Amino acid sequence: MIYFFVQARVGSSRLPNKILLPFYNGKNILELLIEKLQQVENTGVIIATSTNPNCDPIEAIAQKKGAICFRGSEDDVLQRFIDAAEKNQVNQLIRVCSDNPFLDLHGLRELVQFVYTSEQPIDYASFHINDTPSILTHYGFWTEYTTLEALLKAKEYAAGDHYYHEHLTSYLYTHPENFHIHWLSVPEVILTHPDIRLTIDTEEDFHTAQAIYKDICATNPYPTLNELIIYLDQHQDMYKMMKLQIEKNSK
Repeated sequence: MIYFFVQARVGSSRLPNKILLPFYNGKNILELLIEKLQQVENTGVIIATSTNPNCDPIEAIAQKKGAICFRGSEDDVLQRFIDAAEKNQVNQLIRVCSDNPFLDLHGLRELVQFVYTSEQPIDYASFHINDTPSILTHYGFWTEYTTLEALLKAKEYAAGDHYYHEHLTSYLYTHPENFHIHWLSVPEVILTHPDIRLTIDTEEDFHTAQAIYKDICATNPYPTLNELIIYLDQHQDMYKMMKLQIEKNSK
């Protein structure tokens, strides 16, 4: 079975505790994210957090929501995921960033279905936007699939390189010659809307996303990307705020 591995900790330098702050209807981003992941059939949820005591609230939320919690290395994310996979006997996993409240439910299901039905070996699969891996963009809509075997291989090849241990999947997609890489396409409408930023790194990101979420999710907790873009096109002021943050925080 495929498991969602939610990468979560509270030690953000720009907005500490961002995933634990009240976000919508008394719930924080982590709670809302777990609830969304639990909508995807034939999957499980593991919260991969740090052993740092300041992450105790993350473990409490995981237990409350019926998700598995694994606690490992604070800074070596690659090792944390490897340890979590081995501890829970998981080989197929989808890495989820915990600061993306607008994670696309359709995209989650599409990725899971692609992996389950593929006749080709897959070490890594995700979405591409203009030849850029989605993990490197500011949209905050998509996830990445990989395997324990691929992570172990990346660890072997990237031994001693801190960057690849901190940025979990970066070795895989930057060394396609060593892995079976597959890219999925995003909806065409995304390509004409480059000013969407709904990943949360800063306080400004948080408040913008919170305002949008409150409006659009009041009647539909899991809007499609098309519905979200229709909403944004009708609220051009949101684009201005997001564009400003893109310019300030470009990856």
